[in-house]
Amino acid sequence: MQESAVPVLSAWTNFYVIVGSAAAALTGLMFVVITLIASRNQHRSGEAIGAFGTPTVVHLCVALLVAAILAAPWPALWNAGLLLGITGLAGVVYMVVVIRREIRQADYQPVLEDWIWHTIFPSISYIALLLSAIILESNAMPALFVIGAATVLFLFIGIHNAWDSITYMTFKPLSSENGRQK
Repeated sequence: MQESAVPVLSAWTNFYVIVGSAAAALTGLMFVVITLIASRNQHRSGEAIGAFGTPTVVHLCVALLVAAILAAPWPALWNAGLLLGITGLAGVVYMVVVIRREIRQADYQPVLEDWIWHTIFPSISYIALLLSAIILESNAMPALFVIGAATVLFLFIGIHNAWDSITYMTFKPLSSENGRQK
């Protein structure tokens, strides 16, 4: 007989309500800010947005998705683990795409801080999510703490990268962007 996952996950309900709500609100704000910047009639290349802006929204949406998955009343932990594992694996693949975009785009030369926040931290979070999902059923408590840490890291990555992108796009003149660092 399978033991219900509800008692193990119920202790995390408030955590995921807070993290999920914050991720959803920040995702909405990213849409508003990008719309306001676009209305300034300064056309920027989609390459840089695809390399730096879109992944920020994706990371925030992953935090929301993880919160939704772990807030559901699962009959067994393996159900949640399967979805989290698929999410982590998709994230690892997505980070390969993002890294290729960051290297290929020519609008902005990333600096060390960009590589850390736009590449290394998200990759660590997706790998942690994937590995924790694999051990979730057999070692629930440590796995849940790692998943929680990865989810909070997604949230902080989103906050940092959104702020970084917004301030760069707002205060950097369009004509001086090509080939220059922040």
